[in-house]
Amino acid sequence: MRIWVDADACPNTIKDILFRAAARTGIELTLVANQALPVPRIANVRALQVASGFDVADNEIVRLCEAGDLVVTADIPLAAEVIAKGATALNPRGELYTRENVRARLNMRDFLDTMRASGVHTGGPPALDQRDRQAFANALDRFIARA
Repeated sequence: MRIWVDADACPNTIKDILFRAAARTGIELTLVANQALPVPRIANVRALQVASGFDVADNEIVRLCEAGDLVVTADIPLAAEVIAKGATALNPRGELYTRENVRARLNMRDFLDTMRASGVHTGGPPALDQRDRQAFANALDRFIARA
């Protein structure tokens, strides 16, 4: 089992939780991004820089992940793709994407994209707070315990 992180948009506080979990468990952790990322000197933690471009990092994560892996992402289309491969997807707020809920979230995302394209300001998600960070840490610990 490996953990893959869609790291371009992943909050630093979530990365810190992942670094601590990787150091504690020895699970391989890979941050995938379009830019160079600093990572701590932990043997099982690495950063993988991919070329710039739309969905390049997402496509690399889909290509590399396998059934049983965990992918940390807030990108719903990426979550749907890795779930289809048998991996698990977890967002930085600690919400687990499932085959059942990812379709509804894709539909809502597409609806909001359509609204934004027509000029409606839909806003973005609220900033991550302590409750979100705790929910993420708890969900990560549950996943690791099951794996």
